[in-house]
Amino acid sequence: MRKSLLKKKAVAVLLGFSVVAGLFTGCGKEIVNTEAKENDKTIKVGAVPTPHAEVLNAIKDKLKDEGYNLEIVEYNDYVLPNKALEDGELDANYFQHQPYLDDFNEENKTHIVSVASVHFEPFGIYAGKTKSLDDLKDGSTVAVPNDTTNEARALLLLEAEGLIKLKEGAGITATVLDVEENPHNLEIKELEAAQVARAVGDVDIAAINGNYAIEAGYKVSDALAVEASDSLAATTYANIVAVKEGNEDSDKTKALVDAILSDEVRDYINDTYDGAVVPVF
Repeated sequence: MRKSLLKKKAVAVLLGFSVVAGLFTGCGKEIVNTEAKENDKTIKVGAVPTPHAEVLNAIKDKLKDEGYNLEIVEYNDYVLPNKALEDGELDANYFQHQPYLDDFNEENKTHIVSVASVHFEPFGIYAGKTKSLDDLKDGSTVAVPNDTTNEARALLLLEAEGLIKLKEGAGITATVLDVEENPHNLEIKELEAAQVARAVGDVDIAAINGNYAIEAGYKVSDALAVEASDSLAATTYANIVAVKEGNEDSDKTKALVDAILSDEVRDYINDTYDGAVVPVF
């Protein structure tokens, strides 16, 4: 009986030491994690290659002078950089406009917010098998992006050129279902945005996002038509720097925004892209 009691006391003492040790260990981890977070001077930003990653590269030295290391993670689509930001793999991303982000948040239940509007990329119609809009024949094919906001943008540009007419009020939510008049009986092919530029040779004309047009080697001067600077698109589709909600006022976010909304970036954009990218700040 006495031995059994002593054994129980010994076990209790050992368990007590284990609990206390665990508490100290847990506190230690929390302190280390907090200190690591405070001392983390790397800003990890997701971007598509052109022009976004190029613009970010232009601010690396500026951020370095502020004590930050800018790490750029390149993506070739419009979905993964938002998922990575939501999951905490990135500090920010820079590749999209506000209407696209609004749709993405609604569809995916994500919590991503804009912290800066940086530039506008004029959407263009580019020649494929047909070299002029005047030469389009009945049943000609036109490639457009298939995501909601960019498809609307392509359709608005086609409408501005008199190629189709959309239902009244369709605006920036227009889809092919809103095409009310199609005098050329255009066959509208909906493709993932990144694929449109690659499909140019297979269609008569293609409406291409500015960044993908640049990647494909096109210049604004090559386009058969571009969005007007006072168009609905120009005032709606500025490309933004985005962060996860709650990080809008973090030191990293402030440093990134200050660097990208600088005179150096404005000059870089104007000197580099020959009108294909237009600063909005």
